[in-house]
Amino acid sequence: MRINSIDAVRGLTVAAMLLVNDAGDWSHVYPWLEHAEWHGCTPADFIFPIFMLIVGVSIQLALGRQLDAGAPAQPLARAVLLRGARIILLGVALNVVAALLLEGRGFRLLGVLQRIGFCFAVAGLMAVYLRNARAQWAVLGAILLGYWALLAGTGMEPGANLADRIDTALLGHFAYQYDAATGLAHDPEGILSTLPSLATVILGMRAGDWVRSQRIATLAYAGAGAMLLGGVWASTLALPLNKQLWTSSFVLWTGGFGMLVMALAYRLIDGQGWPPLGRAMGVNAIAAYAGSWLATCLLSASGVLDPLYHTVFRATLAPAFGAEFASMAFAAAFTAVFWLAMAYAWKRGWRVTI
Repeated sequence: MRINSIDAVRGLTVAAMLLVNDAGDWSHVYPWLEHAEWHGCTPADFIFPIFMLIVGVSIQLALGRQLDAGAPAQPLARAVLLRGARIILLGVALNVVAALLLEGRGFRLLGVLQRIGFCFAVAGLMAVYLRNARAQWAVLGAILLGYWALLAGTGMEPGANLADRIDTALLGHFAYQYDAATGLAHDPEGILSTLPSLATVILGMRAGDWVRSQRIATLAYAGAGAMLLGGVWASTLALPLNKQLWTSSFVLWTGGFGMLVMALAYRLIDGQGWPPLGRAMGVNAIAAYAGSWLATCLLSASGVLDPLYHTVFRATLAPAFGAEFASMAFAAAFTAVFWLAMAYAWKRGWRVTI
């Protein structure tokens, strides 16, 4: 079951991801295009959680329809596990490419696609074998409260919190950040913090049920309630918003915002017939993300990236508009290339599935 607004939001989210990930000059980036250094939540911090939320919505829309039609559970579960494994392996392969092509970059085991693949597999199995809404809400609540308790026991300072301790012990130099002098590691897509990101996907599954039954007002009210609860949790109960730890308050704050975005998009696109801007990017989301990764690696390894940026963007735009604008313009142009490529693929009926 495809809903135009969901594809559109997914596509716009991927476009925003490319815009944030591909600055021309990392020394000159607008604050709203950067992630919070630790505690806090910038506009850029909403992007990945909204994508994870849509993963849950898509699971509910696809598997719910098949289960209601009487599809047997075992083949569906097998398909879910295989797709999750393929997404994880693609993420590992992209990290291998980066390690081979980019000088000074070591191999990183985990990452965005690995987190998506793992959460997709677990949430998909829940959709097949744990269909009861109350049971899914119970799992969601247990994850949020349990993760809060785990962090509360060790604090949330960089390097000292439980998530970083686990990544240091199990990932070491295969983590996103590793300090050889101290032996400390940190990974924003690390092992323990993947647990609350699963909660985001489960929240998306419940949102998907409301979308599927066209209870869009309920979706909007729930989104506002989740944001309120997340904000109160962050401000009064010592659980700050933190993307790198994916705190429970962050789950509710960003998930609630994502639900409001989906409710608005549904009203405008599926309800009032607005054009589904971003749909072409949305139906080939992982292909766009993987393609942009490979393009960045190849441009950097070939030595083309820096001269291209400095000659075409910085030299012409920075004197008049500033270095931050030139850096953003490069990211916007890079994103536009993939936007047009995905639009062409959509027009030709091409769809890359993982």
